[in-house]
Amino acid sequence: MDLSNLVDADNGLLSRRIFIEQEIYEQELEQIFARCWLFLCHESQIPNPGDFITTYMGEDPVLVVRDSQGQVGAFLNICRHRGNRLCRADSGNAAAFICAYHGWAYSNDGKLNAVPNLRDAYYGELDQNNWGLVPVSQLDNYKGLVFATFDPKAPPLLEYLGELTWYLDSIFDRRPGGIEVIGGMHKWIIPCNWKLPAENFGGDGYHTAWTHLSAIRTKFSSNFRSSRDSQGRVVSPGNGHCVITVNPSDPSDPPVAEVMAYEEDIREEVDQRLGDRSKMVKPIVGTMFPNFSMLRANSTSLRVWHPKGPDKVEVWSCAFADKAAPPEVKEALRLAALQGFGPSGTFEQDDMDNWQECTRSSRGVVARRYPMNMEMGLGHDGFNENLGGWASDFRFSESNHRAFYRRWAQLMAADSWAEL
Repeated sequence: MDLSNLVDADNGLLSRRIFIEQEIYEQELEQIFARCWLFLCHESQIPNPGDFITTYMGEDPVLVVRDSQGQVGAFLNICRHRGNRLCRADSGNAAAFICAYHGWAYSNDGKLNAVPNLRDAYYGELDQNNWGLVPVSQLDNYKGLVFATFDPKAPPLLEYLGELTWYLDSIFDRRPGGIEVIGGMHKWIIPCNWKLPAENFGGDGYHTAWTHLSAIRTKFSSNFRSSRDSQGRVVSPGNGHCVITVNPSDPSDPPVAEVMAYEEDIREEVDQRLGDRSKMVKPIVGTMFPNFSMLRANSTSLRVWHPKGPDKVEVWSCAFADKAAPPEVKEALRLAALQGFGPSGTFEQDDMDNWQECTRSSRGVVARRYPMNMEMGLGHDGFNENLGGWASDFRFSESNHRAFYRRWAQLMAADSWAEL
C-alpha cells in the first residue's frame, strides 16, 4: 500500500486516513509494533522471583515474569498447543503457568514442563524442548524501565533511545534508586486512534490553556503552559521521540504542600545529578515512539497507548514517585495522578472527548479529502546541540508532531532497519 501521500511533514500536512482505515492500521501492527522497542513494565512492578505482569506489544499478548532465579523474561502469552491465552491474570506470583484448555504447563522461565498424556497420547514423541513459550527477540532495561522488541534486527535499546535517555533520566532517575510505581494500574478504553494521545503527550502544550481552562481557573492545577514562558521548548531527540519542556523555574508540580516542599528540598540534588541541561529546560511530558508516554506535570504517571483497532485505544496508566521520597509525598502524588489523570480525572476527561471527536470526524468520505494542519512553528525550529535534538524556537509548536509523523511514515515505508 502506497502511503507516500499521507504524511507531508515538510509542509505540516497530515491525511485523516491514517486515523481510521483498517488496512493502514494492520500495516502499523506489522511495520511499527512488531519492530519497535516497546515499554513492558517498570521493574518495581515485578520485584520478587515469580512476580509477573501481563501486557501487550501491539495486539500480541505478552507475559513478563521474573523467574525463580530472579531473571526477567518476556514471552508471547499464548499456549504453544492451540494458541489459548495462557495467563489470564493481570499480575501476580507464580512458579508455573498452566493452560486452561488442555493443561500444558510452563515454568516461569518459559520452558514447557508438563504435557497431559505425554506417554500414551503422544507416545512419548513430543519434544518439549521445542515447544516452550515464544520469547521476545530482544529484552533490555533502562533505569528500571523494561523494554522489548519482536525484531531481532532492531538496533540495541540505547541506540533506539538515543538522546532521549537524558530526558528519561530527568523524570525517572532524578534521585538514587530511581522511581517506583505506586498504587495500581488504571485501564480504560477511548474510542480514538492511538496516535492522537501519543502525539498529544509528545508535543501539544498548545491545547492546555484552552482545553483545560476549567481546571486552571479552579486552581486544581499549577499554571504550567498557561503563563508566558520564554524558555519553554518542544524537543525531538530523534527516532520519533518527543518531549515538552518548560522553564526550570516553572511550577509544573501538583499544587500540594507536601510535594512543593519536597521538590524545593531536592532541587539542588537533582540539578547536580542531571547536569547543566537541567538548568536550561525542565521536561514535563513526552512520548517515546511509538506508544509509551510519561508525565510530570500536575501529576507523575506513565502511560501506554495499546492499539485495539484504528478507532480504539486501551490506556494503561499508573502513578510513580521517586523511590527515595517520603511516604506522605508518594501518597500525595498518587492522589494527584488519580484526580487529574485517572479515567475520570479533571484533565483526562477533557482530552478523551477531543481525541474521540478527532477520530470520529475522520470517518467522513469528504472529510478525508482535506488534510489536517500541523504547520505551527514551521521554519521556526532547528537542531539545538545544547538540548540534544530538534527544538522549537517558541514554547508552542507542532515541530514534535511533524517529527512524530515523519518517523511514522519512514517506518511504514521501510522494509528493514537498514533503510532507516
